[in-house]
Amino acid sequence: MSPNPERCLCCRSRRRHTVSPPAPELTVSQVMLLGDSGVGKTCFLIQFKDRAFLSGTFLATVGIDFRNKVVRVDGVNVKLQIWDTAGQERFRSVTHAYYREAQALLLLYDITNRTSFDNVRAWLTEVYENAHKDVVIMLLGNKSDVTGSRVIRKEDGESLAKEYGVPFMETSAKTGMNVELAFVAVAKYLGALTPVPDSYHFNIGPWGPTLHSSTIPQRGYGVTALLPTLKAQF
Repeated sequence: MSPNPERCLCCRSRRRHTVSPPAPELTVSQVMLLGDSGVGKTCFLIQFKDRAFLSGTFLATVGIDFRNKVVRVDGVNVKLQIWDTAGQERFRSVTHAYYREAQALLLLYDITNRTSFDNVRAWLTEVYENAHKDVVIMLLGNKSDVTGSRVIRKEDGESLAKEYGVPFMETSAKTGMNVELAFVAVAKYLGALTPVPDSYHFNIGPWGPTLHSSTIPQRGYGVTALLPTLKAQF
């Protein structure tokens, strides 16, 4: 043993200290769930937050409710503040007040309910009139597990989404199919919009900013472009 062992500079002890790297910065993103009453917005949120399904009859959301969940994508911690909104017409003015604060909107319809699908156009009109112009929008056909009662074909949802230039998936709040994928895709996209080192730079394209770097894969392109890669991971 050396007669003059090296000492820790912070406490002068002879122990070696393992210094943990600083925790990554937490970014916060607001995500709103929209759609007619009864399309499964609350169940969709609970499935993502708690991996559980609310079976049976429960009261419809009144006004606005919200939950938080942190997801980690590409080394970035993204805290999603998810707002569950009431679908009834009488609460629509309350919902409008939150549009401008939202960074992403998940618009749900029920594949077993024709009216909820027909009302998607009205919801999108409200979004374009009240939300921020750069808001991320995703159209989701929920209750895909109820195949025997389907009245909206998957192709119809895809066609409507293409018409409005938004990404589309079918989901099931009961089985969890594509629920986490929808939120992770949004978190991945929004996470890429946060400040990054100077070695990165953005190009602005039709789907939003594209992040380029010689050392990391692209991860800031539009949600539609992200889905094929992410689906392979779920």
